[in-house]
Amino acid sequence: MKKLTIEQITKAVRGELLLGNPQDEIIGVSTDSRKVTEREAFFPLIGEHHDAHDFIPQALERGCSTVILSRKPDEEWNRTLNLILVSDTTKGLQDLAAYYLSLFSVKKVGVTGSTGKTTTKEMLYWIFSEKYKTARNPGNLNNHIGLPLTVLSMPEDTEAAVFEMGMSELGEIDLLAELVHPDIGIITNIGISHIENLGSRENIRKAKLEITNYFTPDGILIVNEDQDLLSKEDVQGNYHVVTAGETGRSSFILSNIIDYGEGGIEFTVEHEKEMQTFRLNVPGRHNAYNGALAIAAGVSCGIPMADAAKGLLKLEITDKRLNIKGKNGMKIIDDTYNASPDSMKAAIDVLTATKGFRKIAVLADMYELGENSDAFHAEVGRYAAESGIDLLFAVGIQARHIADAAKEILGENKVHYYETKELLINDVGSMISSGDVILLKGSRGMAMDQVVKKIMEMK
Repeated sequence: MKKLTIEQITKAVRGELLLGNPQDEIIGVSTDSRKVTEREAFFPLIGEHHDAHDFIPQALERGCSTVILSRKPDEEWNRTLNLILVSDTTKGLQDLAAYYLSLFSVKKVGVTGSTGKTTTKEMLYWIFSEKYKTARNPGNLNNHIGLPLTVLSMPEDTEAAVFEMGMSELGEIDLLAELVHPDIGIITNIGISHIENLGSRENIRKAKLEITNYFTPDGILIVNEDQDLLSKEDVQGNYHVVTAGETGRSSFILSNIIDYGEGGIEFTVEHEKEMQTFRLNVPGRHNAYNGALAIAAGVSCGIPMADAAKGLLKLEITDKRLNIKGKNGMKIIDDTYNASPDSMKAAIDVLTATKGFRKIAVLADMYELGENSDAFHAEVGRYAAESGIDLLFAVGIQARHIADAAKEILGENKVHYYETKELLINDVGSMISSGDVILLKGSRGMAMDQVVKKIMEMK
């Protein structure tokens, strides 16, 4: 992080310096009193269930000397402290991030979508790193707190930044876009994640399009126009629209997708009469679309497709996202990070494309699907059964609909239902064997990674 003076911080957060030296400097920020260091500023955030102001003494014990707080302290602290009073510490963190980003001249790419945004972010990082010093969100820090922390961790030599933007309600991406002012926005797809909150896929699209709210006329929106609701006409505005897809009419034409199962994929992209073959060492045919979107962003920033191909070869799978592990002659596809009907289907495709003796799907509840949740779970059950898997385990209250739909196609003997993962864990060891390929997937709240852990511990 670039050094910031207390004076700069006070102005950026629209605060009042209660105590301290305006010329003191910090070289980082933290919202965790257990990890804050001596030269970092501590932001005690107030959440639904806790107020981190209670942990300011703990931060001070670690040597922290700068605190941005929203209520005056009840006790007298060391006079060498820098104390800045703001009305809201979360807003202060966001304001400081916006100010800090304004100190850079960087190419900024924002990524959103119902599925695929984290993988696309990683693709963008490796493509842009071929030409630029590039920063991106670590892990899944993609919300109103994680994104500001990402910005404030950017090294001072950063030349390009890739920001994943998550949301569950209207207005959330607008807040992130206002903070970042992206030059390029990518929408991977419009699924049904969070439809319980937003009511319709059209409203989900409206929320995703907030990524364009702070575009200049030179801004670029990149979409997969093979997806319904994302045609050029659906997303046009006072900015440029760049499209990718297989139809032949896109700006970046995708073709010749070859799925090697666990060995990854290969595909071709054509742009302005130039053709380039790409190879990904991560599984999933759907990742060809994510790759095409990332390639389009790279080309838009002066990165040749041949260099983009070199970058994509360096991509590694993120933990719990289609991560294929070996154990006792079995292959375990750990995709337990989260789940929606679209990502469930994509993971099932990876399962069926992976070489093995039996193909086994362990599918758990998907959350936030609204009033049609039963139907969406049944749809996944039918898709799994029709894909040719050998065995299906359904886990959770809603997953009963996965099981019931699958039984109609596979029959009773090939489908097993468990109301809880604990019941599954008791049985699963006796029902899998060497040579099996096993997919495990469900919404994060189902904690299916615990089932993966149990399988990996089996002797």
